[in-house]
Amino acid sequence: MKKIISCLLAMLGIGTACTTAHDVDVNEFTDLIKQDDVELLDVRTPDEYAQGHLAGALNVDVNLDNFADIALALLRPNHRVAVYCRSGRRSAKAAELLTQKGLRVVNLKGGIEAWKKQGKPVAQPGVAYDTLQTPGGQRVMIFPLMHASLRLRLGDVELYVDPVSELGDRKVDYWHKPAAHLVLVTHEHADHLDETAINDLCYQQGKLITNARCDSLLSGRAQKVMANGDHATEHGITIDAVPAYNTTPGHEKYHPKGRDNGFVLTYDGLRIYVAGDTEDIPEMSALKDIDIAFLPCNQPYTMTVEQLVRAARVIKPKVVYPYHYSQTDISQLPELLKADGIEVRLRHWEP
Repeated sequence: MKKIISCLLAMLGIGTACTTAHDVDVNEFTDLIKQDDVELLDVRTPDEYAQGHLAGALNVDVNLDNFADIALALLRPNHRVAVYCRSGRRSAKAAELLTQKGLRVVNLKGGIEAWKKQGKPVAQPGVAYDTLQTPGGQRVMIFPLMHASLRLRLGDVELYVDPVSELGDRKVDYWHKPAAHLVLVTHEHADHLDETAINDLCYQQGKLITNARCDSLLSGRAQKVMANGDHATEHGITIDAVPAYNTTPGHEKYHPKGRDNGFVLTYDGLRIYVAGDTEDIPEMSALKDIDIAFLPCNQPYTMTVEQLVRAARVIKPKVVYPYHYSQTDISQLPELLKADGIEVRLRHWEP
């Protein structure tokens, strides 16, 4: 009992540090996370996190093979860690893994369920993020923002694709997000091109890359103009501009062939395809060794569910993120591509 009390006092900043993790109740946890030197860590899945979480919590899924290393890279040095999950079981496992790395950790007994039962506040459903590693061991983070807006953190490089500040009743505050090293814009439509978002992100020398039409609309603002087939390297990231267009009769006017871009990004051996607004065009057969594909799914502007399935089977990525789907029902996609060995990750792109 004396050891437990002394370690709890250490976690609260009194006495010496301890090397074992401890469970605390909701009230103790509430007091702890108010302190400036405490990091709050949610160790549930990104989907669980997106459905509601404690305000200010980072999210790393404890079931990732490299959970402890990812958490160490995200957590601020010399800070204590307060962990939680749904019921307290997974976070107990996380606490043990983190203490083995030398961190001081407290676990919320009963998890977020106990927190909610006591009427404590939970952040509104928000944007989750996924974390993975490149073949060379670099960290990549994927942040779905909304509709077609995407943030990628590739190592230390902040890259945004089609950032848009406002769409319907949805808003993204880019001024308070990390400044961009690179902003890629696929084409000119208002749900992809937003000068306000670009200004908010590029105030610290961020480089804008887009096509000739967008550059013209932005009065020559782009630092690099790319057309289909162009190739560039920025901040150690290889960028290939690839075709994106409509093929269905009567729909060609939305995205005519040769005007707009999709992008293939290669970083430390990881290849990411961001399709832009396109249907399942023949040029997709030339895309090789794609690890992650962001594929749109809303006719008449992009693909039907059936077209997306065909596209995925041609590209053969390891993971597909359907995005830009508006009101299209994409819930059947994971089952449709299961037999192909393609993982489908449904994230919160739309309301």
